[in-house]
Amino acid sequence: MIPVSRPHIAETDIQAVSDALREGFVSGEAPIVAAFEQEFASAVNRRHGIAVSNGSVALDLAIHALGLESGDEVILPSFTIASCLFAVLRSKATPVFADVDSTTWNLSSESVRAVISPRTRALLAVHTYGLPIDMAPVEQLCKDRGITIIEDAAEAHTVRYNQQVCGSFGIASTFSFYANKAITCGEGGMIVTDDESLANRLRSLRNLAFLPAPGPRFVHDEIGWNSRLSAMQAALGRSQLRRMEDVTAEKRRIGLAYRNIIADHPDLKMQPSETPYSENKYWVVGCVLDNRFDSREVAKRLRGLGVDTRPFFFPLHRQPLLDTYGLSEQPALPVAERLGSQGLYLPSFVGMNDAEINQCANALVRVLDEY
Repeated sequence: MIPVSRPHIAETDIQAVSDALREGFVSGEAPIVAAFEQEFASAVNRRHGIAVSNGSVALDLAIHALGLESGDEVILPSFTIASCLFAVLRSKATPVFADVDSTTWNLSSESVRAVISPRTRALLAVHTYGLPIDMAPVEQLCKDRGITIIEDAAEAHTVRYNQQVCGSFGIASTFSFYANKAITCGEGGMIVTDDESLANRLRSLRNLAFLPAPGPRFVHDEIGWNSRLSAMQAALGRSQLRRMEDVTAEKRRIGLAYRNIIADHPDLKMQPSETPYSENKYWVVGCVLDNRFDSREVAKRLRGLGVDTRPFFFPLHRQPLLDTYGLSEQPALPVAERLGSQGLYLPSFVGMNDAEINQCANALVRVLDEY
């Protein structure tokens, strides 16, 4: 079975973790964590980095730090990972779901404008599958209305929008270092920001909200998280950071190789390989099947041919948990719904060779043609 993803661990990574263990300082307070934070922040042109235990926690802390109140609204795409929704629901704010563009699978200024209200306080700008949002009109729209942007760049390592690196937009940006990301710490995440006051607050929140020195130890004036990144994880992430550009270049090579075989197939659609403002780095290689196909059946048949797949995100505005919050009545968002029903992505791990790409692509073509 050719897997969807496989972490790429080099000997230099193993050596870096081994060195961190030998130093004997392994907690989240180790100097190597601060070094990783600064190096990663610099890589995305930010002043401050706050390393945390995973990308979901990064979203939690970033949303929490906005101090949203009951009645405030946060706009987010319906087509994204549930962590984005959870972060908003854990705050006092109300999630408002926007549809996405049928070509890029991202938010657009039009889809955001359609759901803005006088109560809108923040926008969660999520770059999808390695292709960024068209940020300039979205930024202008938010600026005109005093809406704060939190950027989720978990799927957009090294991606650039008009030569500005993703992770440098909005008041803060979040990243994930899960096993299938361009940089992995196994688990792990990062918040980056240029706002020093916000950075200090986020550092406190990720460390149980201890009072700052010289305040008394074990005294707290608000609820915090225990969401530190360990020294071993930081060592792995710091080592992988040195080849992040090479990894995403390889991911783009794999995505383009797939496109050469399947992009013109009449029964599927792919994200564009580039737009006027960006190149697609193909965090995953996704395709949307014609409505006459059952995507689950296609995935089953592909597994029978030795090719693993994953379905696309299930639309957030149709998640059953919304019933608990009295939010089950949601308008139709047809693009997100179609992507969630008909989308799947294919193996695209670093180290995948041309023969494996051809096997996966041709298996998909065979399944569609024989369906």
